[in-house]
Amino acid sequence: MKLNELRDNPGATKSRKRIGRGPGSGTGKTGGRGIKGQKSRSGVAIKGYEGGQMPLYQRLPKRGFNKPNRKKFAVVNLGLIQKFIDAKKLDAKGEITEDTLVESGLVRRKLDGVRILAKGDFSAKVKLNVTGASKSAVAAVESAGGSLTVTSASAAE
Repeated sequence: MKLNELRDNPGATKSRKRIGRGPGSGTGKTGGRGIKGQKSRSGVAIKGYEGGQMPLYQRLPKRGFNKPNRKKFAVVNLGLIQKFIDAKKLDAKGEITEDTLVESGLVRRKLDGVRILAKGDFSAKVKLNVTGASKSAVAAVESAGGSLTVTSASAAE
């Protein structure tokens, strides 16, 4: 047997049905779509429709509640702030606000404010002014000799 003699088993592959190619093909004219109606038109996909059976998204139980006015914070870890201070991208002498964090490139956008979390090592003595912070982040900044001011009381839980 040679490579050019390799063949699949007879009947293993079936050529695809070419739809809408004349009356001799068996699927000419309407192309297997029936006559008229929404499903005969192009650009129609009745998504999630299961032929009258209750659709999957309705059969599954619903859980929880999505708060429509929830706040979304840009989250920053203390370790990253330390890294940016070491790389001289942030000035540890002046006050670090949300705007300076955006300018340095640490935060892409403020969203509803910036929230600081305590992940990573932090040793710089800085003055931080942000919308929210975790209790452990406040403790870590104060233990390093700095201060962390939270501007809105509702954000810091």
